Amino acid sequence: MRIHTKILSSCAVALAFASQSAHAGETDANATHEIVVVGALTNVALDREEIEITQAHDLADLFRNVPSVSVGGGVGLAQKIYVRGLEDSLLNVTIDGAPQRGTLFHHIGRVTIEPELLETVDVQAGPGEATAGFGAVGGAIRFRTRNAVDMLQDGRDIGGIAKAGWFSNDGYKFSGTVYGRIAGDIGILASYVHVNRDPYRDGDGVRQLATGAEQKLGFIKIGGELGGGHRLTASYEQRRETGRFGQRPNWPVLADARLFDVEGKRQTTVLNYGHKGDSGVDIEATGYWTRTNFSQNRDDRWGLYGAEIETYGFDARANLAIGNHGITVGAEHRRDEVTSAYLGAPAMWQPWAWDPNVGSFTEKGSLMGVYVQDHWRVIDPLLISFGARYDAYDLDQTTYRTGTHSDGVSFNVGAEFEIVRGLSLNAGYAEAFRGKEIGDAFTLEKRPGRLSLSPTLRREKVDNLEGGLKYDAGGFTVSAVYYEMTIKDVILDELGRNAAQPSQDAVYYENVGKFRSKGFELRAGYRAGPFSINSYYNHYDSRLNGNRIEGYEHIALGNSMGDNWAVTVGFQPSDQFIFRASLTRFEDLNDIEVLFRESQLGFIDGTRLIDKPGYTTVDLFGSWRPFGTDRFELQAAAYNLFDETYIAHASTADYGQLGLPDYAIVSGLPEPGRNVRVTASVRF
Repeated sequence: MRIHTKILSSCAVALAFASQSAHAGETDANATHEIVVVGALTNVALDREEIEITQAHDLADLFRNVPSVSVGGGVGLAQKIYVRGLEDSLLNVTIDGAPQRGTLFHHIGRVTIEPELLETVDVQAGPGEATAGFGAVGGAIRFRTRNAVDMLQDGRDIGGIAKAGWFSNDGYKFSGTVYGRIAGDIGILASYVHVNRDPYRDGDGVRQLATGAEQKLGFIKIGGELGGGHRLTASYEQRRETGRFGQRPNWPVLADARLFDVEGKRQTTVLNYGHKGDSGVDIEATGYWTRTNFSQNRDDRWGLYGAEIETYGFDARANLAIGNHGITVGAEHRRDEVTSAYLGAPAMWQPWAWDPNVGSFTEKGSLMGVYVQDHWRVIDPLLISFGARYDAYDLDQTTYRTGTHSDGVSFNVGAEFEIVRGLSLNAGYAEAFRGKEIGDAFTLEKRPGRLSLSPTLRREKVDNLEGGLKYDAGGFTVSAVYYEMTIKDVILDELGRNAAQPSQDAVYYENVGKFRSKGFELRAGYRAGPFSINSYYNHYDSRLNGNRIEGYEHIALGNSMGDNWAVTVGFQPSDQFIFRASLTRFEDLNDIEVLFRESQLGFIDGTRLIDKPGYTTVDLFGSWRPFGTDRFELQAAAYNLFDETYIAHASTADYGQLGLPDYAIVSGLPEPGRNVRVTASVRF
């Protein structure tokens, strides 16, 4: 691994400061602490204080300083999450235990969340323990929403928070939350959030067309401790986003391009149950239902087109304390159904359809898994973890009466050893397994007689090995982690039909080869009194069949980012005042070879090289409670303080630099320029 001099100097800066410390996540059902050993050093947890001080409005804000996570796409609707470069379709993302699965349209994101509702966010980077859930190839992200009783002030049985915010680039946001105690520790919470954004300006002051949207969200949650060790909560969330976007919302829109009405909507219902008994057996269970919709009115061609994904299922587990062992055994099941359809008059869409007699397309997926994980305290300084899970995937291409099945077992083992007080060694090996899941809704339609699944399609198998050291004592926190990941038999649609294979459709999922990723993370930190300083340095190299991956070339698989590092300085002299300044740097990533598929199919005369220029952003955050309590609070933030003009490395690279007319439109959106935000909140 060769690191040039500039990177070495940056690394030295990063090691001099502090990182966000990773700690164990919280389970979705009970909010109890969960021990994690395998991959623990690269895990990150965000709490409510972190979310509030940054005034996070979307995914990019939320994960801005998380080393393993990058977000690209510009527009909230189009934002995609990448963990160690792997796209969110390869992650297990949950909201209070409810998985967010499937892809509605490959030019928009898969995950939508309102930070205002969140209590914690836990990030597990890379395959981890058996409890991580289905398809956690790249890791898992767990969002957990707030609870009513936890928000009540001492001695109060009812309360509320009203917030109003303005941002210079460009829009406003307001929210209202009321919460109260029904009886004992049982409470109810209701929230409404409204966001209105106009198209933003990039760092050069250029207005990026079709980047505005209106977002509305309603949320209600009821439940709490029932007594006798029983806990039950139920929640319902509805999120809606509307706007006028380009045909591909994650690409820039030219001044003379058409805009189309777009609507996205998500509804999620979750039921969480837990029981903590005196016998050393704790029970956790989650049942969920999610429906996600997306529609685009292509009034210039086939008219209104829509897609919907419906997911429901459960996860039930028991935690057993037996001697020095903490054992978790569980089972989970999930059903997914994706449908896309022409929604306009048949006379408009039938000339465009490959089969004018079929205007709606459906796939169904069924997943079943069982798992066991043991944490064994061998001696006081040594904790060993080992586990296994069995998963079965069934895919039914209902419209075309075909499908596929796969199943398999994955194992993990890890150890955490405290060498001396404050200094610990962590090492782990984890496998993950993923069969073919439901497809991208906007690509379900295929020509009669053609296949979209390879007859020899095999499951993906993932191996992840990582190890590192961590020191945490006397206000100092330092860690270093190295990891290697391999995905065998990657399942991917490589884009573009191979005319030499007449049975293949334009969208054709097959095993395309081997993915390898190697990388390391360095974190270091120090806190003394009101002062803190945090930083990280992150490097990884991800390749498919020896070629570096890129977001357009390998859509639905991953993207490559340059080495990146960040330094955050905090000052909190009292409970009344908080100040934070953060600098984030992405280094140049040059000579990425692209257009392999186009070259293979003879569309162009060979591959090309593309660059991702580096960029540096500076963000400032402040919070002031003028009366010494949280009854009234003013927050201010300045994102991208120096108006840097850049395309995030987690977005598609700018193919316009290649000079090929057919690819001039292919590019990620430039990110917003300076954005000053001011928020006032009143608690009553």
